[in-house]
Amino acid sequence: MSIEFSRTSVSRSPRKRKGQGGERREEILAEALRLIGERGVQGVSTRQIAEAVGISQPSLYAYFPSRDAIVEELHDRAFVLLVQALDQFRPTPGKPLEQAVEYLRVYVDFGLQNPDAYRVAFMIEGAAKPKPPVADPSAKPAMQAFDRLREAVRTLHLNGGAYKADPEALAQCLWAGLHGLVSLLIARPNFPWAEREALIRTHLILLARGVLNDDQAAA
Repeated sequence: MSIEFSRTSVSRSPRKRKGQGGERREEILAEALRLIGERGVQGVSTRQIAEAVGISQPSLYAYFPSRDAIVEELHDRAFVLLVQALDQFRPTPGKPLEQAVEYLRVYVDFGLQNPDAYRVAFMIEGAAKPKPPVADPSAKPAMQAFDRLREAVRTLHLNGGAYKADPEALAQCLWAGLHGLVSLLIARPNFPWAEREALIRTHLILLARGVLNDDQAAA
């Protein structure tokens, strides 16, 4: 059973002056992300989000028509942030294996430093209603994030630095391996994990070696 906010315990924020609607929208998204991180999507309602912000439920609908619309916005924003983190990566001089591990670490660090955003992006099944496919799937933030990994693998493949396999399959295997580690560390924090830094590095070395050819994978 989800815990609901008391109507008497939450004070409503002052009404925003004209031109401050963007600020209110950000408040709604921030509180929704916090509540979803605590309770999961199915345990959060628009009424609870509105009360956490300090506004009425009808006022919330002036910014978002539904909970699914809020979730979709949070989902896209999480992927945008991930894309930005990957795009900002600059490898330090060194061997290909170490550079690959550094790049993959960007993904892991993003997930572990933003667990609520990561949950919304990757760990919520069936939270929003199905929508017709968009004309250009690559325009969606989720596809843009995957494209970063796919292009990295394709570049390796074209330069002869990748394992001799379908680069698309390699990229998807890499994504699955990264997601597996991050999602387990977020969802099962009380599992008796090995020392975290050693665990992450070992996992990333295994993933990188699985993508690189024998010469590139040599430590």
